[in-house]
Parts: sequence; C-alpha cells; structure tokens
Amino acid sequence: MKKALSFVTILGVSGVLLAGCGSNSGSGTGSSSSSSKVTAVGSTALQPLVEQAATDFQSANSGASITVQGGGSGTGLSQVQQKAVQIGNSDIFAEKQAGIKANELKDHQVAVVGMAPVVNKDAGVKNVTMAQLKKIFTGKITNWKQVGGKDEKISVVNRAKGSGTRATFEQAVLGGASAVKAQEQDSNGTVQKIVQSTPGAVSYLAFSFLNSKLQPLSIDNVKPTDANVETNKWKIWSYEHMYTQAKPNKEAEKFIKYIQSSKVQDGLVKKLGYISISNMKVTKDANNKVTNK
Repeated sequence: MKKALSFVTILGVSGVLLAGCGSNSGSGTGSSSSSSKVTAVGSTALQPLVEQAATDFQSANSGASITVQGGGSGTGLSQVQQKAVQIGNSDIFAEKQAGIKANELKDHQVAVVGMAPVVNKDAGVKNVTMAQLKKIFTGKITNWKQVGGKDEKISVVNRAKGSGTRATFEQAVLGGASAVKAQEQDSNGTVQKIVQSTPGAVSYLAFSFLNSKLQPLSIDNVKPTDANVETNKWKIWSYEHMYTQAKPNKEAEKFIKYIQSSKVQDGLVKKLGYISISNMKVTKDANNKVTNK
C-alpha cells in the first residue's frame, strides 16, 4: 500500500513540474502568462530608449523584469517571429524584411528617429548634395577634396546587412544602387566610436547617437534636425517599431503602452534624441509613401 501511495505522489509532483514548464514556455510565445519577464531584442538605434524606459518601468513596477538587447532590426524581427522573445525592436516595417510574416505580428510604433550621414571632423565638410552622397557610398567619390573638403581619402563605414539603420539610409540615398564594399559594423554605438576617431571616415547614425565629436552632414543645405524630419524635409527617417505576436504577452503590452504614454513621449523620447509620434506632420507607410496628416 505504501509503495502504491509513493508512486501516486511521484506522479502528482511530476505533473505539477510539467505544468510549470508549460507555463514558462507560454510566456515566451507571446501568449497570456503570469510571468512578468520580458525580453526585447533588435534595433540598436532604438536600444537606448528601450533600455532607459525599462529601468524606469521596473523602478515603478516591482516584480517586472525586462531584458533589453541589440542585434539589429533583422534579428529583432526574426526572434519575435520565432517566439524566442516577447518584443522585436525594428527600424523597418516587418513587411520589408525577407522571411518575416508581417501579418502574424503586431506593430507598435513608439517613436520616430532621424538618421544622418556623419564624418570625422578632420574631413572639413559640412554639406553635400544628395548626388554627391550617393557617389561617396557607391565608391565613385573617394577623396574629401572632391566635395570641397580636405585632401584626404574617404573611408566608408557601413552597417551590417540586417541593420534597419542601413536599410533606411540606403533606401533614401542609394535608390537601389549597391553600396561600395567597406568595413561593416553591427551597432550605432560602434560606428559612432570609429567615425569620431578615424580621419576620413564617413558613415550614418541615428540622431540619438550624434554628439559634439562628430560632424553630421547637411544634404542640399537641409540640416538633419527634428523639425525637418517632422515635415519630411529631411528624408532619412523611420518609425521605431516594437513588434509582438498578434496576441501580445500582457507584460510586454503593458511595457509598450508605458513607452507610448504622454509621460515618456514628452519626456524620455525627446531627451534621448528621438521624435514623438504625435509631433509628426506626415505619415509613412511600409512602401515608403509619405502623406500629410
């Protein structure tokens, strides 16, 4: 009799453990779960905003646990589609990423980010035409003196394929042409350090990564400012998306709504160099069509 009871007890404990494992798995699939753990992966352009928002959110919500990682927009989209994370951060629409089933994901737009060509200050250039910029990044202009700068070789730094910043920049500047072969870096942060320390270097960065050690370039005498992005006078910009499964994990949805709140939009978003969605005078769709609001 004792042996029979022990066997039943073991079965009961095993059942509880198995049920617990099933629940944890569910939290990673975007389904409703009691777990408060959320992982957000993807765009490094969006990463500073999400990291700081996560810190503030966790301070105000005991028990919340949010992990934020980079990896690029392509990684964010693929990870959330595979249900490996609850949030996939991206600079590009899911519809524009090969292999992603956009209709199975939910798009939460949390900010707008402008992107600007940046050069090492030693180059001596502050403005180029769009045609000159295209020739620089396709390798047809190779010295800064060709665009009014110092007699110095141009050193192009690209972002890696899968980067939303690269996709946005190339769509606006290259118009389908192929970029020159050059070194590729995985993150805005790494590009920032390389350009500011390498004479002749040129690349592109989200506005949130511009600083006084870099020279952002105007294009056709239009400066890369928030005001110019809001009217589409500055053409190189994108929405910052936080994609979830169609039925989001409730904690992930709560965190995203916090970032979309007026408190964050009017505070942290602007403080970190992003543009609030509500400030935009235009809208842009997945096919890059811009219309007035």
